[in-house]
Amino acid sequence: MPTKRALAQQLGVVAGFDDPRADLEQYRTPPELAAHLVHRADLEGDIQDRTVLDLGCGTGMLALAAALRGPDTVVGVDIDPDPLSTARKNERKVGSTTSVSWVRADATRAPLRPPVAETTVVMNPPFGAQSGNEHADRAFLATAAELSSVSYSLHNAGSEAFVESFAADNGGEVTHAFAAEFEVPHQFDFHDEASRSIDAELYRIEWR
Repeated sequence: MPTKRALAQQLGVVAGFDDPRADLEQYRTPPELAAHLVHRADLEGDIQDRTVLDLGCGTGMLALAAALRGPDTVVGVDIDPDPLSTARKNERKVGSTTSVSWVRADATRAPLRPPVAETTVVMNPPFGAQSGNEHADRAFLATAAELSSVSYSLHNAGSEAFVESFAADNGGEVTHAFAAEFEVPHQFDFHDEASRSIDAELYRIEWR
């Protein structure tokens, strides 16, 4: 298995958003964080020979990270067509042997019916940081519960009680939790720093 560092280096060519939308909390997942998530999933046997869904895929960072680790199928879903166009370009730059299907759709109502027992969801859902968008990650978790047997998702720090409770209420169980850091660049008017490191958490959930 290639190292996590090697995976992060391969993902360094993945471009971010040309015109990011604040209402969708569109931030490029850092290559190191994407490599960490997918490497952990691979170690658990949740990538190779499985269907991998990236919900709210943006420009494709997590989908492409998974595609580099030998899955059977990868599908990236996003509601915004512009990042999907960038994702297709990123796919050509990364050059994985597994092709990715890019689907324009609401990731919380994904028009997909994969084989649940063989499907892994990877996602960096909105943290719900914008006013009126609180708990935006709830709908993404609900979709993961419907479409997969296991999911990996990034959440704002302090989400443990919420994620564990939601999983328990929807036939799931948090099996692993990891601390993570998310580097956010200055890209919106309300940002007052050149960049900021946000504490985040990565959860692995088994859905039954």
